[in-house]
Amino acid sequence: MSKPLILIEMNELCPDLLRKWMEAGELPNFSRFYRESDVFTTDVDVEDSKYLEPWIQWYSMHTGVNYDTHGVYHLTDGPKSGEKDIWGMLRDAGLNVGNFSSMNCGGFEAEGSFYVPDPWVTSERAYPQELQLFQDFVQNQVQEYTNPNKVFGPTEMAKTLAFLTGHGLSTKTIHRIVTQLSSEKLKDAGEGWKRVFILDWLCADVFRHYMRKTQPAFATFFSNSIAHCQHAYWRCMEPEKFDVQPSDDELTRYGDAILLAYKNSDAILGEMFKLERQGYQLALASALSQQPFLRLEGIGGQRFYRMHDVESALRDLQIPYQDVQPVMTHQYMVRFASGTERDAAIESLRALSVDGKALFQADPSDEDSLYLGNQLREEMPHGLRIEGFRGSNQELKFDDLFYLIDETKSGCHHPDGVLWFKTGTHHIHSKKVSILDVAPTILEWFGVPSSRTQSYNLMGRSLLPQFASAKASAA
Repeated sequence: MSKPLILIEMNELCPDLLRKWMEAGELPNFSRFYRESDVFTTDVDVEDSKYLEPWIQWYSMHTGVNYDTHGVYHLTDGPKSGEKDIWGMLRDAGLNVGNFSSMNCGGFEAEGSFYVPDPWVTSERAYPQELQLFQDFVQNQVQEYTNPNKVFGPTEMAKTLAFLTGHGLSTKTIHRIVTQLSSEKLKDAGEGWKRVFILDWLCADVFRHYMRKTQPAFATFFSNSIAHCQHAYWRCMEPEKFDVQPSDDELTRYGDAILLAYKNSDAILGEMFKLERQGYQLALASALSQQPFLRLEGIGGQRFYRMHDVESALRDLQIPYQDVQPVMTHQYMVRFASGTERDAAIESLRALSVDGKALFQADPSDEDSLYLGNQLREEMPHGLRIEGFRGSNQELKFDDLFYLIDETKSGCHHPDGVLWFKTGTHHIHSKKVSILDVAPTILEWFGVPSSRTQSYNLMGRSLLPQFASAKASAA
């Protein structure tokens, strides 16, 4: 089977929610995909829930190597790891590839291919170079959406619009943008949370443009909007499952947010079907899923704090950094002049507390950098003093450095994942398969010989022999 393949990666799709809304007729394109697919449920490669994070599990899927071997624990660790991923394996076999925002992956430059890093990886550059402008825009929208002081200004937005106009921007997306902005301006400014769906459409337009332009044999397209909405709004979808109930206003505004996310992704799937007419086979994966976050009784989920201005905060804390880059909403990568300065910073940051609770998570990244984030997961009283600050007599207040993100994380990760190969034949495989099976399946799909794949130390096995079409041929 050497037909060109697109792996659509929709982060943390939930099999139960898909089933419910497909049966209700809400998701016609997912339903069509399902009816024409070999349907698998995937399981993760770890037992400890500490490692049940998408940037770990997607990396395992892309390399075919488990966490115990690759050790990629943080966002941005993937590009620094020595494991070869599926794009590198296929390039070794002489194939052109595309990677559009797949999570925690290293970059590459190859004629006839394209690469867009995920929004949280700041060490890699997009290829071709022209894509970097769009990557900067996406990264800004994802990492700084909670901070109005950091979002792109008119100049950057104008450059982005000019790029989009020449790189696939569709009339459908323009209509969605106008409708969204009009709704915010004329009806309800609180509708701004739905911009996450517009970002999906912009990415899908640019992805399809480069698919037409480069025609790679294998490509991935990653979307995070469903995962984001499930984390943020599960409590509003199923309030009866939580000790702390959302307000009436939250229920009205966000009660159908997750369904809207699924319906938006369903419409994007419909656009992806058009690539089948160019000869592409489609597959769909989620790596993980989610479930309601019920472990924190009396809270109903997790809250997150972020720095108003990370550079200013580090200066106030007298941390002599060289460079700082956002990684996640509440986390940063901080680089120092030496390992000695990094170690001193870790000691100082870990000594800080608020109301008797440790303030920072500060973990080493590489020899001269660390991961830094506020580790408080509950709403704190106003006016608290930061304790343990030994740099000067200056008093630091928690509120001066941090603001509370206006969301409660009420969806958490679940090990079940979606894996559908749209072969044209519907068959449900009842036994779970490992996410480590995906890379060997793709390699066999393209006929990469086992003599070549043995050097990659793959830990899974190809699923092609289980496909309904393969079984029919064998019979």
